[in-house]
Amino acid sequence: MALIVQKFGGTSVGSAERIKNVAQRVARFHAQGHQLVVVVSAMSGETNRLIALAKEIQQTPDPRELDVVVSTGEQVTIGLLAMALKDIGIDARSYTGGQVRISTDSAFTKARILHIDDHAMRADLNKGRVVIVAGFQGVDDAGNITTLGRGGSDTTGVALAAALKADECQIYTDVDGVYSTDPRVVPEARKLDRITFEEMLELASSGSKVLQIRSVEFAGKYKVKLRVLSSFMDDPGEGTLITFEEDPNMEQAVISGIAFNRDEAKITVLGVPDKPGIAYQILGPVADANIDVDLIIQNVGRDGSTDFSFTVHRNEYQKAMKVLNDTVKPHIGAREVVGDDKIAKVAVVGVGMRSHVGVASTVFRTLAEEGINIQMISTSEIKISLVVDDKYMELAVRVLHRAFGLDGEPKAA
Repeated sequence: MALIVQKFGGTSVGSAERIKNVAQRVARFHAQGHQLVVVVSAMSGETNRLIALAKEIQQTPDPRELDVVVSTGEQVTIGLLAMALKDIGIDARSYTGGQVRISTDSAFTKARILHIDDHAMRADLNKGRVVIVAGFQGVDDAGNITTLGRGGSDTTGVALAAALKADECQIYTDVDGVYSTDPRVVPEARKLDRITFEEMLELASSGSKVLQIRSVEFAGKYKVKLRVLSSFMDDPGEGTLITFEEDPNMEQAVISGIAFNRDEAKITVLGVPDKPGIAYQILGPVADANIDVDLIIQNVGRDGSTDFSFTVHRNEYQKAMKVLNDTVKPHIGAREVVGDDKIAKVAVVGVGMRSHVGVASTVFRTLAEEGINIQMISTSEIKISLVVDDKYMELAVRVLHRAFGLDGEPKAA
């Protein structure tokens, strides 16, 4: 039988009743003879509650102590699921990230996994136990609790599957697969039976909330077979398989999906000296502050100066502005730093772009016909990313979805 890693998100374990349902699902796989490692998130809303509680104590919580606080959410869930399994006669054992020894660096709240010790898990699996591991967390060399960033339980699941060389990693969530876009924005969105890792990576990086981008990166790097399924259906079917091979019919579909992200902010450094190394002088201090940068555009220089624009997560907008105004602007002699935290990113993704021309022109024509102004553009081999005013985001997604023939049967409300 197979070794399977199953990950259940916060909504899947959002109540005692749902935890019992997860236990029943796990028990069915266990009865078929499979070895099972189950990764769980905190109960739905719990991480937000803990963060809010921390902010009541300290306006900007100390990162190390914040990790101590928020990691408790998953610790509750693993214990409850282990109890639920034992209650129906399934031997199970729960582990925190530190007990498994998921070793990470010391970047609190955004730690990266360095190594996983699989000995304890394998010993339990060989005894017929179900192993339950807290997602989202690990431990650094000094023994400090660390967390992997929001959505990090997906990363934990895929990383454990890679370490254990599992036959499959199943991500159970509140949707029954990966869709061509969010059905809440476009009711006609289609469920995809399969999608390539390249496309899933681009969709995740552009705002698709089904999988966390780092989990997809891990899966791609270690060739982990990944499947997205619903935890709310008695028979979830095949869900969406994320694969390394392109579907033989893939060329018929130029675009696989439209992703979007509201959590974006744009920053422009005006009057930057147009000289070698200036990009590093701007973005180096931003990186040192542990702020991720997405789209980057530098305008054509004139009169010895240029303008430099980039996007960051909206939650890090104020932090980035402070770094630029306090450190970068006086150091490089920039004229001004301006920002806009009311923008959104829309991305058109598909491996079919490689063999079809005119995709970009279709995107630009479609948005122009709706009077939607494009503020920034970035392209890769299989993706076109656009920054637009936040108020036009949903309209942009709908018209682009229709323009590329992705509309299917409307989803039931």
